[in-house]
Amino acid sequence: MDYTDLREWDFILPVKSVCHYFFSIGVDMISVIIPTYNRYSFLEKAVKSVLKQSLKDFELIVVDDGSKDGTKELIQSFCGERFRYFYQENRGVSAARNKGVIESKGDLIAFLDSDDCWKEKKLEKQVKVMESNSCLISHTQELWYRRGKILNQKKKHRKRSGNLFKKSLEMCSISMSTVMIRKSLFDEVGLFDENLTVCEDYDLWLRITSKYPVHLLDEELTVKDGGRSDQLSKKIPMPDRFRIQSIYKLLEDGVLDKNQSIMALKALQKKCKIYINGCRKHRRDEEALKYESILNEILNKY
Repeated sequence: MDYTDLREWDFILPVKSVCHYFFSIGVDMISVIIPTYNRYSFLEKAVKSVLKQSLKDFELIVVDDGSKDGTKELIQSFCGERFRYFYQENRGVSAARNKGVIESKGDLIAFLDSDDCWKEKKLEKQVKVMESNSCLISHTQELWYRRGKILNQKKKHRKRSGNLFKKSLEMCSISMSTVMIRKSLFDEVGLFDENLTVCEDYDLWLRITSKYPVHLLDEELTVKDGGRSDQLSKKIPMPDRFRIQSIYKLLEDGVLDKNQSIMALKALQKKCKIYINGCRKHRRDEEALKYESILNEILNKY
């Protein structure tokens, strides 16, 4: 088979056959989505951690967001495993994840960043949590590594359960590689915002946690490799401006109750002040004046 211009292929079972099998035995099928962009050196470990899962009721979707580093050739080496691969010109991580969600066949969606990996029973244990608690979204604790060494997390970074809206306003309270979501939830809250360069996860968690509680599987089942200069969060300076945009958008949509609106306004005011001070510090006075004007407009409006 010539893979030169191939945009998608399925290995082993045709997708319809896979879905028929899962539905016939009454098990929720899981779609695992890995977006990737020039992460050749990490992707193999991520993929193998999925293929080694104790629970095999999944399809694995890799969305290649325009990689030029041999990612496509690496994916070919997994021929023989249940696998779906999509290639698109570089449009950003939100577009890549959205592509995976749209193409997915499962009832449950689990995301994995291409530089992270899972412990072998992650899917098995998390599916049990989803089914036994009839929840729409759950996440796990995670183990952090930096330069090959375990990194102790601060208390604020430990994952929590329940109503996380207030916590989600403060910071990104759910890590992408830990989460499992019922696909139907995207029909209600929407997909990732492709206009956000970063903090697209923060934006989604706000929309979800404003409506639903989050269940925690309190085990370190996700392994995160961080602290590298190639990570998107390291490339974009002063990301609070994207969080400000997300909070403002939520207020404008009119979906929050009175208490949530008060919390959102307080968080927006705090983040605006932090961002304005950061702009002043880096001599970006014009940007500071812009956000002072935005803040005053919002406070007058609400």
